[in-house]
Amino acid sequence: MRSLTEQDIRNSFVNCSKGEAKRISLPRDLDERPWDDLDFLGWRDPGAPDRSYLVTEQEGRPVGLSLRFPSSQRGFLHRSMCSLCLTTHPGGGVSLMTARKAGAAGREGNSVGLYMCTDLACSLYVRGKKIPEPGGRFEESLTLEEQIARTRGNLSAFLAKLYA
Repeated sequence: MRSLTEQDIRNSFVNCSKGEAKRISLPRDLDERPWDDLDFLGWRDPGAPDRSYLVTEQEGRPVGLSLRFPSSQRGFLHRSMCSLCLTTHPGGGVSLMTARKAGAAGREGNSVGLYMCTDLACSLYVRGKKIPEPGGRFEESLTLEEQIARTRGNLSAFLAKLYA
């Protein structure tokens, strides 16, 4: 992913108003992010524990999503799998992230959801740059490039649902 500026990020949101996008708390470490290792930029809002944000590239331009997730935590013995990167996590390590649909459907309250890593570090888990809890990544016969392509494909399929 190419590096993004604050303005690129604010202008990219497709499922919230310009005013809402202007008020989003952005990460302060944009210059330090490992952009070459990211399929998307994801972060949680420190001021709103039920909100997170995701920005990716689609057809050469940034596309941003405002996401919500429940704050309830599951028990430590319960494990869930991320639908994007197929990493399993104990407890609250995977959350159902919901995004308001783009356009009129979103203004009417329609949304779509996806189970994702709560810390939104899917790109780093796939590349082995961040290590999940023991047993969090299955040994696969796919190459790293194929796993990255699968993760990007899963993200693209989720994005397509925003416009459907």
